[in-house]
Amino acid sequence: MVTSAPTVVLVGAESAGKSTLAATLTGGRPRGENLRGSTVAVECYHGPSRTLVDTPGLVRGSDAATIGAAIKALGAHDTVLVCAAATRLDDHLVLLLPLLAGKRAAVAVTFWDKVNADERACLALAALSTELGVPVVGVDARYPSAGQAAAIDRALAGPGQLTGDTPRLRVGWRIDPRPTVLERRRVGPTVAALALVIPSVVAVWAANLVAGLAQAPVEALTERAAALVTGWPFPLAEIVAGDFGLLTMGPLLLVWALPTVAVYALLLGAYKTSGLADRLTAAVHPLVRPVGLEGRDVVRVLMGFGCNVPAVVATRSCSGCSRDTTIAAIAFGSACSYQLGATLAVLAAGGRPGLVWPYLVVLVSTTLLYTCMVADPAARARRNLLLLDRRAFLVWPRAGDVWREASGSLGHFLRQAVPVFMAIAVVASLLAAFGLLDVLSGALAPVMGAVALPPEAALPTVMAAIRKDGILLLAEPSVLAALSGGQLLTAVYLAGVALPCLVTALTIARERGWRRTAALVARQLAAAVMFAALLGWGLRALGW
Repeated sequence: MVTSAPTVVLVGAESAGKSTLAATLTGGRPRGENLRGSTVAVECYHGPSRTLVDTPGLVRGSDAATIGAAIKALGAHDTVLVCAAATRLDDHLVLLLPLLAGKRAAVAVTFWDKVNADERACLALAALSTELGVPVVGVDARYPSAGQAAAIDRALAGPGQLTGDTPRLRVGWRIDPRPTVLERRRVGPTVAALALVIPSVVAVWAANLVAGLAQAPVEALTERAAALVTGWPFPLAEIVAGDFGLLTMGPLLLVWALPTVAVYALLLGAYKTSGLADRLTAAVHPLVRPVGLEGRDVVRVLMGFGCNVPAVVATRSCSGCSRDTTIAAIAFGSACSYQLGATLAVLAAGGRPGLVWPYLVVLVSTTLLYTCMVADPAARARRNLLLLDRRAFLVWPRAGDVWREASGSLGHFLRQAVPVFMAIAVVASLLAAFGLLDVLSGALAPVMGAVALPPEAALPTVMAAIRKDGILLLAEPSVLAALSGGQLLTAVYLAGVALPCLVTALTIARERGWRRTAALVARQLAAAVMFAALLGWGLRALGW
């Protein structure tokens, strides 16, 4: 990370308001960058006078790789802004200060609006500042006053040096928000699980609505454009306007994927900035712990329904024993926007749109089974509790905060997924132009028989391994004619889960290395064939 402006690194407990404070102080949007001298990705907020670096939130007892690496990567000359919530100030200082010995620092006491900020509270902060030897400022991270912003600016201009000792002084503030239905032991996990599904359902509904309005005019435009390149030399014409060309299949990315990603990202951003995501992940933890996931991991798996790329990147802050499991669940069961859109289109073309519901049931249930199979046994232990300092406060989300969260997912989609998608379209067109896809399909024909499918289902499975909208090849009339209702369900399932698409596989390889990625791909393929065989032969036995 190269910048001429002074750098301030924000360090704090999870949900202490670091991101909100960084955004409000700088008036900027985050940019994903690497900490200097490391491969740790962080969010940087570039303001007029300084750059604020938002590091991953610390969780008591967590072993997330990004936490230790981020702290080690702090430059010797960087100033640290310690963000500690007023509602748990003593606990947060005990957690944070020993990690920052020798650092030049100031302390921002967030959630100051939750404290009765009278003279006694201000005197307590002054006494704490004297003991620590660093400036201590109370601030409302969402709506900092001009005086609070100026006080933080002065504190960062004249920081003190932390010794690493925990303060003997205790302010004794413990403020908890009111409990909701989510905290009820029996009902809470079920309500949380349903609430976590809502963004996916709304995003798919919105994508279908947009596609219904946009698909016909977009196809008319691309058909006219394709007619202009029919006389171009081989294989350029195939790349641009062939069966798998940029003009033929590319618009699906905008018609189906972009609306789904956008709506899902906005809804998930509202969940996060309102504090609801923290409440939901805590409530759903008892349901997902038996399969080796933490409550927080569920949000990352659901992010994959918008786009797998930011979902895989977001696993950087997972616990060490659940990160690979979370990635496996994303690669197997997170039906990304264009995969899900293509699946819905195929089922509709086959005259069986109602199959979407058994398809989702099969997808969710087999993903849970697969996740349990690959999970670290320690992650499934009863004593694997979700470590939380407190219940999150629920607030009305601000439009700016929601957009800040959503823009990250959209940025990943546009900067990473789209370029790779276009490159894959070129490769797939070349494979088709030279007859190599037919060779691959022929080689897979015996595998299709093993899962009770005809050879015609092989090509869509191959294409879905390259990019998930390859499932659309199942909608070809000759393919649909060869498939019964049960085979259609089996075919869309197998094409979706057999392998992660190349975009996802490349992202996983960048995050976890090629060796782990190869092992993940092999396990996923074996599990997908096994589940598809059980589904295909089971449905055939039922005469469907």
